Amino acid sequence: MDSFNSVLETISGWVWGPWCLIPLLFVTGVILTWRLRGIQITKLIPALRLALFVRQDKDAEGGDVSQFQALTTALAATVGTGNIVGVATAVLMGGPGAIFWMWVSGFFGMASKYSEAFLAVRYRTRDDKGEISGGPQYYLQRGIKGAGGKILALTFSVFAVLASFGIGNMTQANAISANMEGTFNIPTWVTGGVLAILALLVLVGGIKSIGRVTERFVPFMILVYVVATIVLLVLNAGDILPAFGLIFSDAFTGQAVAGGALGTVIRFGMARGIFSNESGMGSAAIAAAAAKTTHPVRQGLVSMTQTFIDTMIVVTCTGIAIVTTGVWNGADSDSAGTLTGTSFDTSLPGQWGSIIVTLCLAMFAFSTILGWCYYGERNVERLVGVKWVLPYRVLFSLIVFVGATTSLSVVWNVADILNGLMAIPNLIGLIVMSGLIARETKYYLDNDPHLRANKQEIDTFMDGHPGGIDTYETSGV
Repeated sequence: MDSFNSVLETISGWVWGPWCLIPLLFVTGVILTWRLRGIQITKLIPALRLALFVRQDKDAEGGDVSQFQALTTALAATVGTGNIVGVATAVLMGGPGAIFWMWVSGFFGMASKYSEAFLAVRYRTRDDKGEISGGPQYYLQRGIKGAGGKILALTFSVFAVLASFGIGNMTQANAISANMEGTFNIPTWVTGGVLAILALLVLVGGIKSIGRVTERFVPFMILVYVVATIVLLVLNAGDILPAFGLIFSDAFTGQAVAGGALGTVIRFGMARGIFSNESGMGSAAIAAAAAKTTHPVRQGLVSMTQTFIDTMIVVTCTGIAIVTTGVWNGADSDSAGTLTGTSFDTSLPGQWGSIIVTLCLAMFAFSTILGWCYYGERNVERLVGVKWVLPYRVLFSLIVFVGATTSLSVVWNVADILNGLMAIPNLIGLIVMSGLIARETKYYLDNDPHLRANKQEIDTFMDGHPGGIDTYETSGV
């Protein structure tokens, strides 16, 4: 098993290394940022307004959940262990400068997240039960004609289903059970049983049930974590500016890393940033496709804010807490799972730091389980039909118990590999369709620059122009 795990680590290192996925993700983000004219800067404020303060597009139609529920479902799947353990790993392995490169990945990733959500809504379809289904498993085939598009779509679907059991299920459940046992001495089998039952109760209801839970659950869990971080920073106010200074200086020197390895800083920062916000991986686009909206551009912009919230807010909270308190200095890589809790313990009285981090991690990871089940089931529907969706939901819930009670060193490596392989066909598709994305985005924003047009106004300026949602809401591929 050790030899097998070593092989998996080698494969994972190549997939997520400097010659494969990281440059592909970065180049894709740069190309889309350029072709979309820096949309993550020019339209961030109206996008945040639309995402956070307009719970439902006026006269929106065609989806299964509101645009806010689609956003929180995607956030639920994205904000997970990567925001706590992943950030700690990046700092320990790459130094404080890795946080800067996580910000870089988030910045360019916002353009990728916009693009895949735009395509998901534009090319979405309905399954045999009348439920919306969309994402790379459909837009890769519909947007890229011929065998190439079909191969990319099917490849994405296969890897997405397999990845859902790893990164979206077992690893999350294991993180919850391990931390609950370490903080509260709750046996892993008890945590696993509770998680499996809760997951089954929510998941059997499908996206509408998931959306109702996440729209209340996700904002609360993020708010609790951000408030706790603000308290920590207030108590360490004198160390905030030096912490930011260290992050920026180390990002370009790598001096905080053993041997001054600048490449290591960039690698771990970019890799963990991508792992956290999932931009360009295609997963969040599946949730975006289910949204009720009046145009693909609007939902694309709403989805873009997901990366901003995940990386620029939640990841920053964790990173600044770790660097400000100094707990990273001298710690080894084996302490990544507890490093964030330690940083809170050094500032908050008693054991409140570990308790808060453990509870936040439990909420983050459980919400990821809910979101990834939806991602997996939409790809099951794409591959073998809607009749297999319910059995998949039940199996997925049972696997939660397995993940909570099993050692997962091999599963982590397999999950990393599958996650990376899932992203590759999606990124190729985004580059191929970047011209379409840029052209249709420009047309819409020229007519509705402030994102305030109602459906009648949108229908008027879209009349005779391809790109309306209802054109693509037909069953089948």
